[in-house]
Amino acid sequence: MNIELTALEARVIGCLIEKAITTPDQYPLSLNALTNACNQKSNRDPIMDLDERTVQQTLDSLARKHLVLDKSGFGSRVQKYQHRFCNTGFGSPTFSPLETAILCELLVRGPQTPGELKTRSGRMAEVNDVSEVETALLDLATREDGPYVAQLPREPGRRDARYAHLFSGDVAVAEPAADSSIPASSSVALGSPPQTERIEKLEELVAELRRELDELKSKLE
Repeated sequence: MNIELTALEARVIGCLIEKAITTPDQYPLSLNALTNACNQKSNRDPIMDLDERTVQQTLDSLARKHLVLDKSGFGSRVQKYQHRFCNTGFGSPTFSPLETAILCELLVRGPQTPGELKTRSGRMAEVNDVSEVETALLDLATREDGPYVAQLPREPGRRDARYAHLFSGDVAVAEPAADSSIPASSSVALGSPPQTERIEKLEELVAELRRELDELKSKLE
């Protein structure tokens, strides 16, 4: 893999991928729409407050890397942008819909567990079970042209290990506490205790409400 992104480039690429899938009628994106997408309060971590000048500079950097294309129509008064990051037929890597959704979520929201990715990727790709996410993560971590993701050591107090994308270089991982009773190498159980199931259902409801709010905001823009 020869793609290397700064934190701002990762946010811009992630937002372009997200909007291409969730609001295709609004895609490619204008500079204003892309700036709003980067600064969303929902489904973003960390929350950013970028101005259009910073986003434009980031787009220019991505264009030099051949990862973004100006798709303004002839005579258009507003420049619009689309990504050439993946699945474009320009020699970029090709991912399945679920793999694309997972990478997008990691780009806009940072490291996440398979359970979190299942809940949040559902707005961009069909996913029925967390095991499908785990299989996709394994494929992304072991591809010959990759790896594209890496599993982080399980943190003390966390039930599941998180995964991070590798488009910004090697990820910095915190060493587990020496007295942690949860071994970092233990396998992730697919079953969930009742409390975890209730939390996941609430996360799914919140994700759906946020998706509807994002779509409404895009239409208003």
